[in-house]
Amino acid sequence: MAFTDITTRHTNMKSAARRFPTLGMLFDVWKSRRALARLDVRQLDDIGISADRAERESAKPIWDVPATWRD
Repeated sequence: MAFTDITTRHTNMKSAARRFPTLGMLFDVWKSRRALARLDVRQLDDIGISADRAERESAKPIWDVPATWRD
């Protein structure tokens, strides 16, 4: 196997990882959204998020991963 084959395969795996979140990513999303759902109004104000937005975000399914997490 040539070095270019390895490099090409690695690049293809990176682009595939961006499209498909890993189990670790999904678990992190789940934990983050659970933590967000537990914050009270005062804590949400401290981080600059409205209660409505926090509720919408915490209700999303785990496979709805933010695009910034896939980079």
